[in-house]
Amino acid sequence: MGHREDLLAGAKRSLYEKGYARTTARDIVALSGTNLGSIGYHYGSTEALMTAAMLGAMEDWGDELARALAAEPEGDDGDSVTGFWRKVIRSITTHRELWLASVEVMIQSEHNPHLRAQLAAGVEAGRRGMAALALGLEEDQLDEATVRSVGSAQMALMSGVVTQWLTDPATAPSAEEIAAGVRALGRPGLQE
Repeated sequence: MGHREDLLAGAKRSLYEKGYARTTARDIVALSGTNLGSIGYHYGSTEALMTAAMLGAMEDWGDELARALAAEPEGDDGDSVTGFWRKVIRSITTHRELWLASVEVMIQSEHNPHLRAQLAAGVEAGRRGMAALALGLEEDQLDEATVRSVGSAQMALMSGVVTQWLTDPATAPSAEEIAAGVRALGRPGLQE
């Protein structure tokens, strides 16, 4: 790898280990084996390098989520809703740093228009993917109303589950509890 790639790898590693706010240029240099001048030369600024690192972290998170959802669930009992949440929870617990970075990227995007635009595009793609998974359809079979309703609801549920698991895993809901809650919300009387 060259200095540019080394810097990016060091910045991502620091993002995972220390977080955005606690990462300094010196941390990145120490982790990358480069020098401070390399940041300016290759990225223009530490902020630009950290933006690249956050975008890379989101790609890593997306790749991990795709792998997790493609895997066979543990203890498959044929319940697709429970199986889906088992996969998500297993990913959160085994790749906590990626999930934390994804939350931090969202927060930092408030102050970074380029990052926000990239994240917004990812959210739109995420809605379509979540709707397809929830309904067992191919993404190209979905109309926009379904993407906006089912995909948005599934993403909102995902955000809440992630927040609970990252904040307090000891009391976070199990896959079975989430599935039971989703089913209860779909009962007649709650839909009016």
